[in-house]
Amino acid sequence: MNRRTLLIQLLGLGAAGAGAGILPAAVASPSAASRNRPRPFPPVLGPIPLPSDGLTAAEQRRHYARITINDRVVVPKGYRSELMLSWGDRLAQGRFGFNNDYLAFTPLGPDQALLTVNFEYISPRPWCEGYAEVMGTELPFAALREALASRGGSVDLAVLPAQDPLRPLVLAVAGAAMNDLGIGVAALTRDGSGQWRHRTSPLERRITGLSGWQKPDQQLRCTGPAAAVFRRRQCLGYNDGLGDRIIGTFANCAGGQTPWGTVLSAEENYQTHVVDRVFADGSSPSPAERRFQFDGERLEGLGNPYGLAGNKYGWMVELDPRRPQQPAVKHTWLGRFRHEAVAVQARAGEPLRVYSGCDRHGGHVYRFVSAEPVRDPADPTNSRLFLQGRLEVARFNPDGTGSWIALSPDTPLAPVRPSHYAKRGVSQPCLLPNSDRRQPGAEVLASDEAVDAYLQRYRTLADLYPGSGEERMGAILIDAHLAANAIGATAAARPEDTEIDSTTGDLLITFTAGGSDGDGRADPAIFQGPKGQATWPYGWVMRLQDGEASFRWQMVATGGTPWQGGMGFSNPDNLAIDSRGNVWLVTDRSTSSSSLDVFGNNACWLLPAKGASAGEALLFATGPMECELSGPCFDSSESTLFLAVQHPGEGHATHHQGEEEFQAHTLETRDGQAFEQLRRVPLGSNWPSGIPGRVPRPGVVAIRRLGGGPLLT
Repeated sequence: MNRRTLLIQLLGLGAAGAGAGILPAAVASPSAASRNRPRPFPPVLGPIPLPSDGLTAAEQRRHYARITINDRVVVPKGYRSELMLSWGDRLAQGRFGFNNDYLAFTPLGPDQALLTVNFEYISPRPWCEGYAEVMGTELPFAALREALASRGGSVDLAVLPAQDPLRPLVLAVAGAAMNDLGIGVAALTRDGSGQWRHRTSPLERRITGLSGWQKPDQQLRCTGPAAAVFRRRQCLGYNDGLGDRIIGTFANCAGGQTPWGTVLSAEENYQTHVVDRVFADGSSPSPAERRFQFDGERLEGLGNPYGLAGNKYGWMVELDPRRPQQPAVKHTWLGRFRHEAVAVQARAGEPLRVYSGCDRHGGHVYRFVSAEPVRDPADPTNSRLFLQGRLEVARFNPDGTGSWIALSPDTPLAPVRPSHYAKRGVSQPCLLPNSDRRQPGAEVLASDEAVDAYLQRYRTLADLYPGSGEERMGAILIDAHLAANAIGATAAARPEDTEIDSTTGDLLITFTAGGSDGDGRADPAIFQGPKGQATWPYGWVMRLQDGEASFRWQMVATGGTPWQGGMGFSNPDNLAIDSRGNVWLVTDRSTSSSSLDVFGNNACWLLPAKGASAGEALLFATGPMECELSGPCFDSSESTLFLAVQHPGEGHATHHQGEEEFQAHTLETRDGQAFEQLRRVPLGSNWPSGIPGRVPRPGVVAIRRLGGGPLLT
């Protein structure tokens, strides 16, 4: 039975289901068995049957037969969620930006703290619909869209005459968007009820996508070998004239905190706004290659109007939230790629280790090892350890072992050949630095013979990247992804978060989805579904035990529905690990993919480390419509969980009364019996107001128990 036929039958069987007869997904009372089972909190009932929902097979069939998805943050009974900050709120000399992602809590005292927030990207539909209401001022969206459409849909602002009427339209929209990106530091205070609230403070700060554009003293600094590339006056590509200074930061996705109190912010999908590919000397092609585009559905090429050099984005940014006058710094020894997150391990007497992943199909897992050892993990001068060291990339073996390969000039080339994938029934060409070293970007090699011919010309990374010393090393770091391909790094399944489990010292890594995007794909020898599937779009969590030059790894959690062999969640993204070793996981399943609709709204899950629920995935919270929950972090007492609600209403923007769709899903009970579900799904969002017709706004919520105390019993 196809989905359309099933939906028609379900609608015909219960016309009353279109009204009050469809129960919300998280309001039914749990069964007696669920109430009596020891759990750290009463799990939320989501849209599909779960082993942890406490319902019998018959109860699952009844409860999940007809449900409505909620446009709100749903939390367990006995908890509450309160809005802290949302897009457009006043922050420092600017505003709270759009699409808040990573959050970092920095205590200043028992009831005072700072919250560092990343603002990742612009969702054009809700941003355009809500801008006038939120900001109290209009932008020329319609005029810009029409003017661009008449010129082919995009423009290189550098070639427009000074009096061209399109120029001020582009600058108005691009400037507003750039001001909604970057990083913010908000001050918090805890009131007598135990609730954290925003307060203004001189410590508050905003770093935007254009910081330093008009005020040079606000430009970002950089360290490491790539700075030598930026300072070169003669290069194969574009020179922005700024030397080793950098305008702003954007595409700030996840991040991490250091033991000495600074925050690291990861620049991820920078390729949306500046040129990604680079020349052999590390220089970037002209910004003209990434033209400004806006059609109401896409907003890209924001770097073009300002002549931003692409090689200066895709880095890890460090800032000290306690020192707002101290410049933010991009540490180039940590590599340039689509950084999703970062984990810092600082042990006295050992080198500093920093782990990060490149969030792309076929991206890699990286480790930076400092040249000097850590003396005191809390030493505020430890940032100096980012200045010298080596960047390494992971090679995973199917037997659960692995090794680190240095991105060094003398490292031999050993790319994974196309036949490696063909043996597992999938096709993936080899992407290597262009064999014509006068050309930027990658070359696609579809056969082993082509790879062999390439290796006859180039044997080490030094053969691919000219020059010497810091300039050569800088070029390798700038082109880290292709350099890692060339030396045989494992193509991973969109590695997103990296977190150190302080109770074991292990590294946890989320891999959001295994498969291909037409450019790269995950290695099917490593990233397999429960039955050995070469493509598994639901993701994993890996535990990695690191050594000096090698490591051991195992998958400890698998996404997917329970009847597929998964744990009930899909597309794990950010992690937080509490003091007891419990893993808090938020998801980022695409709302544009109907194949993932069965999982409902993105959510926050708990994977208990110990006790009766160890080995289960417990649903703690679900988000509003079309949003992603991200950036989980705790206050010092672990009595408050902060979550970022990112891009509510991203697909349909503002929800209006009566705008909804019905979905039909085939589910399975805990005893393996299939049944049909009819699901009502609102289109768009009104979060956080909840008022139909009001625009959605990204924001940050604080979740705690109604009576106070620790989040978990």
